[in-house]
Amino acid sequence: MYLDPRELAALEARYGTPAELGLAEEFGPEAFRLLRWSMRDGRAHDVTLFIRYAPPGEPEAGERFVVIRKPSYPPGAYRAPSGGVRPGEAFEAGALREAWEETGLEVALERYLLRVHATFTRLGERVDWTSHVFSARAVGGALDPRDTREIAGVRLATVEELRGEIRAALMASGLGGLRYRALLSDATLDLLAAARA
Repeated sequence: MYLDPRELAALEARYGTPAELGLAEEFGPEAFRLLRWSMRDGRAHDVTLFIRYAPPGEPEAGERFVVIRKPSYPPGAYRAPSGGVRPGEAFEAGALREAWEETGLEVALERYLLRVHATFTRLGERVDWTSHVFSARAVGGALDPRDTREIAGVRLATVEELRGEIRAALMASGLGGLRYRALLSDATLDLLAAARA
């Protein structure tokens, strides 16, 4: 992992100390190949953003979360946007860049919610991965992904959808990476609900 531990400590000082969670998933051959490709520069992390968004002029719609889908996802499968901080890029700059590329939104980070220590395996081969999960709010832009090669769609989802039909689609996909995203979403929504209580 090429994220500087001092930078992570500074993030904790600014956005709070995250809860820690361990998860494990078995990947299929194509997903594991893509995972290994994403690690070509030494990357072993992602920053995942739970972006709150209230549509302008629609106060009655309530606050929802921004979710994305990739071209390879099965119908109904969406998840929180995520991506990698580039070597030499400041963590916050990377998180804001990923939000813009995947959703078209300018966002402000709110809270460092969760650090997930994941183990991804494929036929005995193992990858250790860390997901840094932040809450964020939209402060500008429009729902319109900039990276249309990687992102097939972006939309808003309620907590009920994230816990219901979206979760069901991710879990039914048979894909370890999407099951991982469903479990990560479960843990994040639980944290957000506990913070509101």
